[in-house]
Amino acid sequence: MRIKARLFAAVVSALPLPGWACDLALVLAVDVSGSVDATEYRIQMDGLAAGLRDGVVSESLVRAQAQVMLIQWSGRARQEVSIPWTSTRTFDEVEALARAVETVPRPWRNYSTALGEALLLGLNQITEGPKCKRRVIDVSGDGPSNEGVEPASLKPLLRLADVTVNAIAIEQSEPELTAYFYEQVIRGEGAFVETAGDFRAYPEKIRRKLVREVAQKTAAIAPDAVMPVPPVQGVFAGQVQNTAVGGADSATNSE
Repeated sequence: MRIKARLFAAVVSALPLPGWACDLALVLAVDVSGSVDATEYRIQMDGLAAGLRDGVVSESLVRAQAQVMLIQWSGRARQEVSIPWTSTRTFDEVEALARAVETVPRPWRNYSTALGEALLLGLNQITEGPKCKRRVIDVSGDGPSNEGVEPASLKPLLRLADVTVNAIAIEQSEPELTAYFYEQVIRGEGAFVETAGDFRAYPEKIRRKLVREVAQKTAAIAPDAVMPVPPVQGVFAGQVQNTAVGGADSATNSE
């Protein structure tokens, strides 16, 4: 880990320092693994679109000049950027994003749950994407990771890139999923897990989650400079599998 940290610092020190482009870069990572049936998938997408349209959420996205992306994820090598970085500088742009979420096709139906791979894709997209003051991955899931890189092993890389991970645990068939997400998945100052007892509860829970991470955290766009973070794929991707789980952050705090 020391070697990776030194490499990270060396690359960052050579980069220019542009100003903040936006207040929030938000990756929405939705579980489309085999445990999610067609009705549950529809509940997730419609609920997410409704959450984006919530008055408090949409106003906060516009105020933050936020950039938002949608990832659909399943098993290893089945992680997809379904909606690329999208500006939400106006209410019309927020509505267009919500419509895109409602109509995006589902890429897979019958594969495993590679949660760590979803986080890795989100991390790569954030480090290669818009230079925003805050970087957040919002991941939903209905089960623990059972394939690919372990989520907890990515926490040191997420910390280096200053990325917060929040989660919504859908406990329909996994009653201990919230605890798993607290211990293995989330990281960052103020990171949290929202719990949905089943898929029917998802729309209200995702709305609450968006209010909490977007509206309650949105601040005035800072005039200070932001130090860009190098793409994970170019710096760390080959070393991810060797990252020790024991080096991960604590369950509820960032550092």
